[in-house]
Amino acid sequence: MPHGHPRDPRKERYWRRLLQRWQRSGLAIRAFCRQQGCSEASFHAWRRTLAQRDRQTAPAPAPVTFVPLHVQHQPAATDATLELLLTNGRRLRISPGYPVTLLAQVLVVLEGTPC
Repeated sequence: MPHGHPRDPRKERYWRRLLQRWQRSGLAIRAFCRQQGCSEASFHAWRRTLAQRDRQTAPAPAPVTFVPLHVQHQPAATDATLELLLTNGRRLRISPGYPVTLLAQVLVVLEGTPC
């Protein structure tokens, strides 16, 4: 059962416009009310009332939906059994079974000196 007076749509429109003008004005509430000739108490009461009405009529948020996600493990470069830190700060990761002779050739190219 509603309490108080029935809603007056003209008053609501008036106060909504007034609140919009206040927001655009950049003035403090006290200065704005003094400039507009309205009471601060009424300003605060209507601001609170309209905020409550807006919350009551706001649409409900959309329900959250989840998408199934299937993760497949793929060996990453960090799964290497050996990691070399080169003189220039770069890292060389070597997988198991990498040919030692080929590794020596790669190091000569990267480091510029024979092993």
